[in-house]
Amino acid sequence: MYDIFYKLCEEKGVTPYRVCKETGITTATISNWKAGRYVPKADKMKKIADYFDVTVEYLMTGEEPKDYSAELSSIETLAAHFDGEDLSEEEMEEIMKYVEFVKSRRKK
Repeated sequence: MYDIFYKLCEEKGVTPYRVCKETGITTATISNWKAGRYVPKADKMKKIADYFDVTVEYLMTGEEPKDYSAELSSIETLAAHFDGEDLSEEEMEEIMKYVEFVKSRRKK
């Protein structure tokens, strides 16, 4: 995860020290993170993510969260063909997970 932070620093042309000064995060926090002693707490991760205008998920994984809105529209259309009953939010989430599972099998 520190590698992603450092890459963002390079892209923005700032040093980790400058990020600390501008976010109020201590240099010790960043040093310990770099050394692998620990990962910053959620509130500090949020400050760093906000500083770079990325999500915390991106900062942690290097990937943006998946946008399900386009797929949701297709699934709602599919679901409307069942028996006319509205599906609960939990049922819609279950369908989304199943769609992801089916698609993941295709990639293998």
